[in-house]
Amino acid sequence: MQEGLLTVSVIDTTTNSPIKGAYVNIYSNPDVNESQTLVKEKLETDISGQVTNIPLSAPDFELSQNPSSERPYSKYTIEVIKDGYETVLINGAELFPIVEARQTVSLSPKTRSKLSFSRNNEEVFNIPENTLFGDYPPKIPESSVKPLPPPTGFVVLDNPVVPEFIVVHDGLPDNKNAKNYWIPFKDYIKNVASSEIYSTWPTQTIYANVIAIISFTLNRVFTEWYRNRGYNFTITSTTNYDHKFIYNRNIFNNISVAVDDIFNTFIKRPASSRQPLLAQYCDGEKVQCPNQMTQWGSKYLGDQGKDFESILKYFYGDEIVFSKAPIVSGVPVSYPGTSLQIGSRGKDVRTIQNQLNAISKSYPAIPKLKEDGIYGKDTAESVKVFQGVFGLPKTGVVDFKTWYQISQIYVAVTKIASLNPKI
Repeated sequence: MQEGLLTVSVIDTTTNSPIKGAYVNIYSNPDVNESQTLVKEKLETDISGQVTNIPLSAPDFELSQNPSSERPYSKYTIEVIKDGYETVLINGAELFPIVEARQTVSLSPKTRSKLSFSRNNEEVFNIPENTLFGDYPPKIPESSVKPLPPPTGFVVLDNPVVPEFIVVHDGLPDNKNAKNYWIPFKDYIKNVASSEIYSTWPTQTIYANVIAIISFTLNRVFTEWYRNRGYNFTITSTTNYDHKFIYNRNIFNNISVAVDDIFNTFIKRPASSRQPLLAQYCDGEKVQCPNQMTQWGSKYLGDQGKDFESILKYFYGDEIVFSKAPIVSGVPVSYPGTSLQIGSRGKDVRTIQNQLNAISKSYPAIPKLKEDGIYGKDTAESVKVFQGVFGLPKTGVVDFKTWYQISQIYVAVTKIASLNPKI
């Protein structure tokens, strides 16, 4: 056995603010009909609502490098208790060796009068297996380029736009009893990637799979695929039709950083097309899918040192081109195009200083700043603390991924929008 790291972040569902002083208990062996063992007890969340870098046992790294009948990750139960809130139980959080896993737990203010430190009143979320290990229906093949709706249908944009939210239907399209979840776009991509590949795979393989997921999702958005068929959602959580989305699952930090880095990048064919490619794929072991990407095949190409462009062209053809959606919805100000760092000046620096000050009201570990438009050591330190809290590389530089992560958290905590609304 090796060790992995787990960070638990606890937030208030009504304010999107961190909850200090919540207790986190962690149990091993969360599978049904298996006895559970308490391995970490009453870990207390800090001023940012976090318990960070908890070391926990995980299977050997090599298990995740080739298909295996043995599960390549450990599963844990995470219990979060806080006076005044409903207790939450995440049953089946996954942990790989070496990689940091991050679990966000949202607590709702308590509606029952009795405070319970037992499991009698817990809200329980059962997390199923990763698709590479579990048993899921294979994707039903579709045309990779869709006809656009007629003028009488929903409005189709001139170019792909990264939406603020993805509305995920948690079931088959015709299942009227399935819930719809409004999930921020980046969070949706992180969730799917964490559910469908292994975080121990090569970095370029992770990037290739993330871009395929983004392209597929933006195709559903761009063509209004489900809404033009009378449905009130963007995409489903079923592998028969779309990707596996698992509500309240943990994500892996290296996958999260990759998504933050390229969340507006997609592939298309031909170069003149506006439409993102419906980049379908399969695992390549249990299921074969000619002329599509195989996940294990992308892993082996990554092992050979291939970059993500080469991997994707190997499967989807040399004629594909890589494009970036120029507009990201739901952010107050778009990325200026160049990184902000010590020595930078101007309105973009002032924007970041203003947003960090607003965020610091909910996350007081982030130092407040003078909003003078001058990027000095204090601004760099505030950025670095923000990056540490939200799982980004602690560079102190506001690059593309940091800019949009600051924007997302700013929007959430200032109540311009909710980080996790539901319908």
